[in-house]
This record gives sequence, structure tokens and C-alpha cells, in this order.
Amino acid sequence: MRIIFWLVFASTLIYASFFTEKDRLDREVKRLCAIDGGIKVYETAKLPAERFTQFGSISIPYKEIAKPEDEYYYESYTDYLIRGNPELVKYRYLVYRQFDRKLLGEITHYARRGGGVPGPWHMPAFRCPEETDANLNKLIFTK
Repeated sequence: MRIIFWLVFASTLIYASFFTEKDRLDREVKRLCAIDGGIKVYETAKLPAERFTQFGSISIPYKEIAKPEDEYYYESYTDYLIRGNPELVKYRYLVYRQFDRKLLGEITHYARRGGGVPGPWHMPAFRCPEETDANLNKLIFTK
């Protein structure tokens, strides 16, 4: 009986420490997101309708695979602010015009990954803001 008590006590302590850190990092994600998270559009570009898919999106190549004839490209960065479980990550997605290397827009995300009860299931996460790089592209490129 004593062993069961100590196992339950230790499990509760470990479980509580996971969620305390998870909650702290969720608050940090919200704080950082309020400072510089979200979409910033510096310039828009008008493109012909045939460049858009039937859903209104546009495909832009990654900088490393962009050809000289591609008008636009994107770069993305992942910065691990805190590593471990849970971890705090900053993601940036930037869209450039090829001929003058001008930054047209960017989106910055912050995310907490992990911090839940360990197991074979999907790792819990919290991210801010909800917009994606597709939202940024729709704001930069118009028909």
C-alpha cells in the first residue's frame, strides 16, 4: 500500500511540474506574439489570374531552389528559444522579390511544443498567431 501511495504521489508531482512549465511557456508565447508576432506586409504585387490556383493561392519557391526566372521566393527560419520538453520556438517566413531582393512581407510565429504527459500520442502544442504563410501570400499577391 505504501508503494502505491508513493507512486501516485511521485506521478502527481511529475504531472504538475509538466503543466506548470507548459502554462508558463504558453504565457511567454502570448507575450512574444504581442511584441512582434503576426503578419507584416511592406509591399503588394499584382499578378495575372493564371498564377493563382483555383483556391486563390500562389506557389512561391524556396530561396535555395528558386530559378533566376522566378519573380519571387521565400526564406524561412526556425529559432529554438528554449530546447527540451516543452520547448519554445520562433518561426519566420519572409517573401522577397527576386530582381531587387526587396522584402515584400513576413510572418512571425511563436510556439510551445510539448509539455504534456509523455506517450506515443501527438505532442501537444500552442501557437500564436493563427494566420499562416498562405494568409501572408494572399495579402501580398493580388489578381
